[in-house]
Amino acid sequence: MNVGIEAINLYGGPAYVDVKTLFEKRGLNLERFDNLMMKKKSVGLPCEDGVTNAVNAAKPIMDLLSPEDKHKIELVITSTESGLDFGKSLSTYIHDYLDLSRHCRLFEVKQACYGGTSALQMAVCFIASGVSPGAKALVIATDTARAAAKKTYAEPTQSVGAVAMLVSDNPEIMEIDLGATGHYSYEVMDTCRPLPEIELGDADLSLLTYLDCFENSFKHYQSKVEGVDFIDTFNYLAFHTPFAGMVKGAHRNLMRKMNGISMEQIEHDFQKRVEPSLKYCVLVGNIYSATVYMAVCSLVDTVELDNYNRIGIFSYGSGCSSEFYSGLISPRSKEVLRKMKIAEHLGSRYELDFEEYDRIIDMNMEWVFGIKDKEIDISKFSNIYEQSMEGKNMLVLKKVNGYHREYMWS
Repeated sequence: MNVGIEAINLYGGPAYVDVKTLFEKRGLNLERFDNLMMKKKSVGLPCEDGVTNAVNAAKPIMDLLSPEDKHKIELVITSTESGLDFGKSLSTYIHDYLDLSRHCRLFEVKQACYGGTSALQMAVCFIASGVSPGAKALVIATDTARAAAKKTYAEPTQSVGAVAMLVSDNPEIMEIDLGATGHYSYEVMDTCRPLPEIELGDADLSLLTYLDCFENSFKHYQSKVEGVDFIDTFNYLAFHTPFAGMVKGAHRNLMRKMNGISMEQIEHDFQKRVEPSLKYCVLVGNIYSATVYMAVCSLVDTVELDNYNRIGIFSYGSGCSSEFYSGLISPRSKEVLRKMKIAEHLGSRYELDFEEYDRIIDMNMEWVFGIKDKEIDISKFSNIYEQSMEGKNMLVLKKVNGYHREYMWS
């Protein structure tokens, strides 16, 4: 059975701030700017959360399905670090606003930025098992960086957005190489979210852990799949991308450990096999469990495909858990993804000046986990809302009644 991603879409937020401007206004060292390799950082509005991001990523996919195919969705898994309740999963709201069948499993998973991959692999195994012939699964990785770490080098990378993936036995976007996967995980305190308004991290430890996991998850993959070579087996590579500079460093680190590889060859390999996956990442920032699948979207939309090509994918989540796996993309992948108009969406975002950005992130802090009996006042950001969301039939938060979140279409 062929199993994988039938459809995929990225929602990259309604607005953005220029990263170089952010560096300058925060007084950050511009000598470190080039190392990030970032251009723009997506910013959410107070009327957005993990639910709205997820629905706005998934709805374009759902709108293209026939009623019969939509009814075949029997599993909805959300992955997030931005939950809204200790018990109730985001999937319950998402399932409701997407008007899916009630004969459906709904739940949420969490493992930092690895969560999207854990959800995807769970869905792939469900479809591959054949226990429900013809069934489909909806996987959505969604996150919001509400608590921007002001005046730190993490702030320019923290972002908002979601990637939705329809998983089935009709993998028009990417066919998963079943069983071809390597894992490497252990306990480490590199980053964490101990409170709704706090994100903490040890940047040096996080980088070292990422590099360690990349090398060892690939080696585990290599031990399970005969004849694998890092350079020759994969036409392209897609990484979890906290920032593009980190990906370039990880690629360079592993390539250096191969005998006889020059720096010129490493740079050429990066430009050819890795850089196409960074197109959207440098325009959005780190959206946590969705980021590696934003890289997949970038890759499919960017490269020329005239045949089947194998992608090597590295997924990492702090704490930590990691996986290296692979799949096949084809010219059909580009044709299907083009319908989502991702580049067009990213190009239409509202550009925030620094003062608007600062004001919006302060307002966002009023809507962290645990809010009760509060109503959105769109007039406080009406100019941004009117340009980026009004009349576009996007899901937005209306109010919190008790602790129950109520949404509406823009």
